[in-house]
Amino acid sequence: MQPRNMSMSGVVDLAAVKAAGEAKAKAEQARAEAARRGDTGAVPPSSLVIDVDEAGFERDVLQRSAEVPVVIDFWAEWCEPCKQLSPVLERLAREYNGRFVLAKVDVDANQMLMQQFQIQGIPAVFAVVAGQALPLFQGAAPEAQIRETLDQLIQVGEQRFGLTGITVDAEAGAEPGEDAEPEERVGPYDALLEAAVRALDADDFGGAAQAYRNVLAEDPGNTEAKLGLAQAELLARVKGMDPQQVRKEAAERADDVPAQIAAADLDLVGGHVEDAFGRLVEAVRRTTGEDRDAARLRLLELFEVIGSDDPRVTAARQALARVLF
Repeated sequence: MQPRNMSMSGVVDLAAVKAAGEAKAKAEQARAEAARRGDTGAVPPSSLVIDVDEAGFERDVLQRSAEVPVVIDFWAEWCEPCKQLSPVLERLAREYNGRFVLAKVDVDANQMLMQQFQIQGIPAVFAVVAGQALPLFQGAAPEAQIRETLDQLIQVGEQRFGLTGITVDAEAGAEPGEDAEPEERVGPYDALLEAAVRALDADDFGGAAQAYRNVLAEDPGNTEAKLGLAQAELLARVKGMDPQQVRKEAAERADDVPAQIAAADLDLVGGHVEDAFGRLVEAVRRTTGEDRDAARLRLLELFEVIGSDDPRVTAARQALARVLF
């Protein structure tokens, strides 16, 4: 099943001024009351991923969405794509550390919720923000697209509804003498990573990409391999390009998305990071349909090359969110 509806444009329907104002006021009032009581509101990490049923839906999802966006993962034990998607969502919920809460709903045991959300197939992912629901996507989507959707969801929650997330107490629930943070996973990947670097040095970008993929097949969260794969794929794309011709075509055909994508790749390889990001944000703004998706997806790939912590990526994500709404 292919992912669909990854855009957060549907959030516009949630942004009624009155509803947003009321939600902001309630969130601010709740934070002020907690501060007055000296209550930090911190929750244990286990509260970031919860199982929800029909009986607890109002409390666990609707009421909680007044303080933090709640992402709902509709799944079933027999659903193979669910087994691919759910672990990714759970890992991201912990990584985002309280910026959203993941609620898991087993559709076999909660048919009424499935009907209320008008779900046609699973996995299906929705969000509830300040008591209002919106569809996010359906199907086992790529992680880069999931991250983009979550970032936009969080931004909307903050800007329109005043939802700043919840505080996570990393030590809560830990046994005495037990480290609050789990030890970093260490795998036998040094040889593969070394091989990938050697392949890059030899301009064997295909070999480098495959070595990184081999690491990610065993350890999907390996940061070094994800960054290396994005770099290897970028270098492979620009290897046979004629820079002068690519830039000429991009300058002459502003609405030609493939031309803009090729020029953005060259911009990034040349160190012109802001130019590459700006070019693709503008392509997203000017286009629709498949062209817009192509520009958006290449922008997400270039984000992976630079790294999510880079302030230039943060600024470009914000610019992308503005043109998508």
